[in-house]
Amino acid sequence: MSQIVGQRRDSRWFALVVLCAGMLMIILDGTIVNVALPVIQADLDFSQSGLAWVINAYLIPFGGLLLLAGRVGDLIGRKRMFLGGVAVFTVASLFCGLATTQGLLIAARFVQGIGGAMAAAVILGMIVTMFPEKGEQARAIAVFSFVAAAGGSIGLLAGGVLTEAISWHWIFFVNVPIGIVAFALAVRVVPGERGIGLRSGADVIGAVLVTAGLMIGVYTIVKAADHGWVSGHTLGFGALSVALLAGFVLRQATVANPLLPLRILRDRNVAGANLIQVLMVAGMFGMFFLGALYLEKVLGYDPLGIGLAFLPVAVGIGGLSLGASARVNARFGERPVLITALLLVAAGLVLFTRAPVDADYLPDVFPSVLLMGVGAGLGFPAMMTLAMSDATKDDSGVASGLVNTTQQVGGALGLAVLATLATAYTKGSLAEGDVPVEAMTGGYRLAFGVAAGLVLVAAVLAVTVLRRQKVTQEELVPVA
Repeated sequence: MSQIVGQRRDSRWFALVVLCAGMLMIILDGTIVNVALPVIQADLDFSQSGLAWVINAYLIPFGGLLLLAGRVGDLIGRKRMFLGGVAVFTVASLFCGLATTQGLLIAARFVQGIGGAMAAAVILGMIVTMFPEKGEQARAIAVFSFVAAAGGSIGLLAGGVLTEAISWHWIFFVNVPIGIVAFALAVRVVPGERGIGLRSGADVIGAVLVTAGLMIGVYTIVKAADHGWVSGHTLGFGALSVALLAGFVLRQATVANPLLPLRILRDRNVAGANLIQVLMVAGMFGMFFLGALYLEKVLGYDPLGIGLAFLPVAVGIGGLSLGASARVNARFGERPVLITALLLVAAGLVLFTRAPVDADYLPDVFPSVLLMGVGAGLGFPAMMTLAMSDATKDDSGVASGLVNTTQQVGGALGLAVLATLATAYTKGSLAEGDVPVEAMTGGYRLAFGVAAGLVLVAAVLAVTVLRRQKVTQEELVPVA
């Protein structure tokens, strides 16, 4: 009997690998496209504004549907939702790779975003359910955190390699075999479970309100850089998004079977961790995007060089997330670990504000990306553990969707805010007669400074909002 139990326990780790493979495919797609954008623009004759929709067409449905997908996963079964999402994402990736027109590529990217939301929304909930014991759960979340956090850096490297070695079409084609294998293995090894049933929570009106509110909100944020933060377009759509989300919250407080049980947000650690994630991801995601532009436009790096420059982030995250972070969290508790991690990330961003126009990699760039890699490797597992800390089995899907939603909203917010500030500063400097390269560098420095400020605010919230956790003698035992 004990041998059978052991085999079942071991199969969970293989199932975790399969789930993380699906997540990696989705996360990679968020950044792998960035380095190929100039080639896509030239090949399909995109305008500058039209090219942005190659990113936005994916980001808007992905960010807008995560919460709904997480709850539907609770209702119909999270394995079913994951498999459906992988299937939709894989087919859409094939059409992205086959695209020869702007319309087909943008439409396929939109469907990709839908599939990505369906799969990503339930993965963390499945992991928490599969690994209920605290020590094992910490290790499993650490693996997931590595994939989620390091995937963006890996995407920059993979995008550069595939675009230069073959063509931009292969940044999408590469998803097809990964998706097929992940789907086939998930059918066999990922444990299935019945959902709580549509009758237990099919809040259609709430679903419409939150999905429309989030999609319009993400759209408003990503387009703010084009229209301006105080333009009629931004203020009008922003007000509509706020109104829809306010209506959603009011409905959740009164409806019998809410889509998002508000009791989840009454927990200080859950609510605080999600808010902290918005700020941390805003700072880091905006830095990656603008840092890549700095390396390309100021220092002259090619796509492969950009990916290699950010490799210490992935290595730092991997070296800590895949073991050390779980032991550190078990020894000291998630709250102090997260606070330390946020300070390390902020320090890396502060160092980046000193970036000169003639920077050398080792003294000027490497310390910053290394600090951010160490900070993210420690911070993301602790933050995700806190965000899922009080989720029940029936609510783990929606809690997982909430974690992914705040991550996407943070990324969109950071990109829009920091890009707008950098652009405005650069235009002002050029108007005053500054050399273009100096003007661009000044804009990037300003953005890196604001990003550091966002992460420091997150650290203050971690100190003031998150509860202190008691570390039991059992948790002091190192996690193997």
